[in-house]
Amino acid sequence: MSEPKAASRLVRKEISFAVYGAAGRMARMHKPFLDPIGLTFPQYLVMLELYTETPRTVGDLGNALGMDTGTITPLLKRLQASGMVSRMRDPEDERRVIVDLTPAGLAIQEQVWGVSDKIKTACQMTEENLIVLRDTLHNFAHPAKA
Repeated sequence: MSEPKAASRLVRKEISFAVYGAAGRMARMHKPFLDPIGLTFPQYLVMLELYTETPRTVGDLGNALGMDTGTITPLLKRLQASGMVSRMRDPEDERRVIVDLTPAGLAIQEQVWGVSDKIKTACQMTEENLIVLRDTLHNFAHPAKA
C-alpha cells in the first residue's frame, strides 16, 4: 500500500511533470486571446518570431523556435493559407524557402503583441518572477555550450 503513495510523491517531484504541466497551462491560457485573432498557440509563436525579423528562411525560423522542419512547415502552410505569410523559394538557392509577412499578417501585429500583456496578467506573477522564470526556462531549453 505504501509503494503507490511513495511513487506518487516521486512523480510530483519530477521536473518532467512540472514542465509538461506548465507548457500545457501556458498553451491553454493563450487560447481565449488567440482565437479572436485566428491563431493557434504554435502559429502565435511563429508570428512573434517573424515580427522580430523578416524575411526569414524556414530553417532559421525552425532553429529560433526549436522546431524541426516537419513541425514548422505545416504551421507555415496553414499561416499561408490564412493569408498571414508568404512562402517562396530562394532564387539564389532553390533548396531554401523564404517566409515573409503579408499585409494581413502585419495588420494583426499589435493584437499579437498585446497577448503577452494579457498572459502576464493571467499568470498572476510579478514582473520580476516572470523574468526569472523565463530566463530559467530559456537556460534549460538552450544550455550554454562549454
